[in-house]
Amino acid sequence: MNRNLIIHNSFNRIINLNNCTSFFLFLVFFTSCNENKIGLKAVSYTQFESFVNETEYITDAEKFGWSIVQLDVYNYTTSENATWKIPDGINKVSSGALPVTQVSYNDALAYCKWAKKRLPSYNEYWDIVKSDTRVIVSDNKYPISEVDSVNIVGNVWDITKNKSNEKVRLAGGSLFCSKNTCHGTIKERELFVDKETGNINIGFSVMD
Repeated sequence: MNRNLIIHNSFNRIINLNNCTSFFLFLVFFTSCNENKIGLKAVSYTQFESFVNETEYITDAEKFGWSIVQLDVYNYTTSENATWKIPDGINKVSSGALPVTQVSYNDALAYCKWAKKRLPSYNEYWDIVKSDTRVIVSDNKYPISEVDSVNIVGNVWDITKNKSNEKVRLAGGSLFCSKNTCHGTIKERELFVDKETGNINIGFSVMD
C-alpha cells in the first residue's frame, strides 16, 4: 500500500396481548421483521475481535506497520501505530460496540469467510439502506458512534464488494462528510481505495 492516500475522488446518498407468551412471541416477530427490513449490519469492534481471537488473523495495517489516519474531510496523516485496536494510533477503542475501522477490503473478506457473511455490492448497499431511518452521523456533528444506535449511512465509510480486480468502491460516507464537501452520504459519490487501504473512518457492513 502506497503511503500516499490511494483514493480516487469524483463528484460524477400499543397493541393488546393476552399473556406473557404472546407478548414474547410478538417481540421476537417484531424484532425479526425489523432486522430483515434493514438486512445489513455494520461490523463492530467486538465482532472483529472475536474473529481475530479465534483465527489469529493479522490485518493489512498490522502487516505494513502503519495506516492512514483521517483528520477531517480534507486532511490526513499516517501513523505507525494505527491498527483496528488503536485506530488513531494513540487511543484504544472506547467501546466494543463501535464500528471496527482500520480494516481493508482483504480484512473484510477474511472476516466474511469466517462469519459466513458477505459484503454487499455498491447497488445492494444503497438499496438496503433506504429502509434505515436512524440518525445519520455526518457533518462533524457527532463522533463515530455505536453501530446499533445510528444509520448505516454515515459514521464510517463502508467497503463494498468489487466486481473484478479493480479498486474497491466505498459507500455511505463518514462522520466527516457534508453536502458542501465530500457528499459521501449520497449514492452518486465516487470514492475508491485499493484492497489494502485502511483508515480511521473506513469499516464494513455485512449481509447473509
